Amino acid sequence: VQLQASGGGLVQAGGSLRLSCAGSGNFFSLNVMGWYRQAPGKQRELVAGISRGGTTEYADSVKGRFTISRDIGKNTVYLQMNSLKPEDTAVYFCKATHTDSLTDFGVWGQGTLVTVSS
Repeated sequence: VQLQASGGGLVQAGGSLRLSCAGSGNFFSLNVMGWYRQAPGKQRELVAGISRGGTTEYADSVKGRFTISRDIGKNTVYLQMNSLKPEDTAVYFCKATHTDSLTDFGVWGQGTLVTVSS
């Protein structure tokens, strides 16, 4: 299984971006897909996750602004980011796991940089 993330870029505060993460390979055994981010000098943190059944989870810092969705037929997960803030600036990584938790061992995609200017 391989994951390919895209959609990052430069946006002004208050703007929106949509990240995509497309997977190739055997996806039938994967359960949860989602996104982490890592800002300069900070640890990587969980942003949002979604199970095959559609159950979602979000970091408190993005609730109400970000929406995660998944197209199982296309093996793709999306992250719609609205009302972006400068503190959302980070490299965003997609991840997929076979278990019920995105914090378990899984497959990582390459990062895509999101920069939010004030």
